[in-house]
Amino acid sequence: MQKTITGFSKLSKSEKIDWIVNSYFRNNNSAKTILMQYWNSDSKLQSLHDEFIENTITNYYLPLGVAPNFLINGQTYTIPMAIEESSVVAAASKAAKFWFDRGGFKAEVISTTKIGQVHFTYDGHTKELISFFNSIKSKFFKDTSSITKSMEKRGGGILDIELRDKTSDLTNYYQLHATFETMDAMGANFINSCLEQFATTLKTEAKAFLTGNIHIIMSILSNYVPDCLVRAEVSCKVEDLTENPDIAPQAFADKFIQAVNIAEIEPYRAVTHNKGIMNGIDAVVLATGNDFRAVEAGVHAYASRNGTYSSLTHAEVNDGVFKFWMEIPLALGTVGGLTSLHPLVKLALEMIGNPSAKELMQIVAVAGLAQNFAALRSLTTTGIQEGHMKMHLMNILNQFEATPEEKETLISHFKTNTVTHSSVVDAINNLRANK
Repeated sequence: MQKTITGFSKLSKSEKIDWIVNSYFRNNNSAKTILMQYWNSDSKLQSLHDEFIENTITNYYLPLGVAPNFLINGQTYTIPMAIEESSVVAAASKAAKFWFDRGGFKAEVISTTKIGQVHFTYDGHTKELISFFNSIKSKFFKDTSSITKSMEKRGGGILDIELRDKTSDLTNYYQLHATFETMDAMGANFINSCLEQFATTLKTEAKAFLTGNIHIIMSILSNYVPDCLVRAEVSCKVEDLTENPDIAPQAFADKFIQAVNIAEIEPYRAVTHNKGIMNGIDAVVLATGNDFRAVEAGVHAYASRNGTYSSLTHAEVNDGVFKFWMEIPLALGTVGGLTSLHPLVKLALEMIGNPSAKELMQIVAVAGLAQNFAALRSLTTTGIQEGHMKMHLMNILNQFEATPEEKETLISHFKTNTVTHSSVVDAINNLRANK
C-alpha cells in the first residue's frame, strides 16, 4: 500500500482524490463516488468550502438541528445545534419547554478578559529583568498601536502586561502575561499578533539594557480563560417540579441535588456529567462557527481549577426554591473567521438575532445548562437509556437499510417495547422472515 507522496498539496482536488482512492480502497470507483456525492452542486459555494482548510477532497456533513422555546432573560430563542449524537437536540428542547413555563433561564456575563503569553528564558539576574521590564512596559503598548487601533475603536485592546517569574518551576523561565479585551471577536489572530510584537520589542530593547541573554521560546494566546466567564441558572419553587407523576417534587429535587453533589466530588462521574454539558455547548459553538476545541480545553481546565476535576453545575434548595446553575469560561466571537464566511453560520447567527459575543456566551451557556438538566432528570427518574435509545432507533434501522414500510412498523412496535440494539436487530430479522 502506498503511504507517502511528494507534492500532494500541489495536486488538484480531483488528482488528490484519484491518488487516495487508488492507494487505499479496493473498490476505488465506489469510494470516489461517495467522496464526490458530498460535493456541493454550487461550484462557487464548493470553492468557498475548499478554501477553509488545506488538502480538501470533499465535505463532511453534520446534521444542523434547532431547539425551540428557550426563554433567556425574557427573550425567546430557537437555538441552532450542529451535532451527530442522538437525543441531544430533543433533550435540549424538552428542557427548554420545561423551564419556559417556570420563568425561563437567567444568564449574565461576569467578565470577558482573555490571556496571551510570551514565553522566554533569561540567564541574568531577576532584579535586573524586573527593572528593565518596568522601564520599557509603555513601549509594548506603543509598538503595538498599529495592531490595536481598530480594536480600541470598538472598545477593546490590551488591558495589561505583567512580567511573571516562573524560575521556581523551570530554570530561567519567565513570561510576559498579557490580558486583552477583544469585544465581539474571539480575537486569536489579534492577540497572537500583539504577542509577537511584544517578543520583538523585548528582544530589541534587551540588547541595549540587559547583561544577560533573552531567548524567546514562543508567543501564543491561552485557551484557558478563567476570567472570561458567563453564568446561567434556572430556579422555581420545589412544588413546581411536577412533570413526572411517578416522583414527588421534593423527592425529585433531593435526588437531583444528590446527583450533582456526586459529580462535585467524584471525578469519574464528573467527566461524564460535564460531557453532557458540552453536548449542548459544542453543538451551538459549532453551529455558530466558533472553535469548539478551544472551548472544550478551557472548560475542562476550569473544571480542574481547584486541584480535582469536578462538576461545572451546582444545585440547591433554599427556602423552598430549587436552583440549578453554572459558571463557565467561554471565549466566543460573532465577527471574523467562519462567522462571516460560512453561509450556514451566518444563518445560525441570524436565527438567534445576530448576537454580540456577550449575548452568544449567554445563549451557549444556557444550552449547556439545559442539556445537563435534561440528562440529570433522565438519570434520576426513568434512566438515561429509555429516551436515548428511542432516539437512537432510527440510526439502527438505517444501519440495517430498513425500508420506509419496515421503519413505520418497527417505530410503532418500539413505542411500547424497550429499545436495545439486539432487540431492534431481532425485530428486523423477524419482520423480514415473516415476509
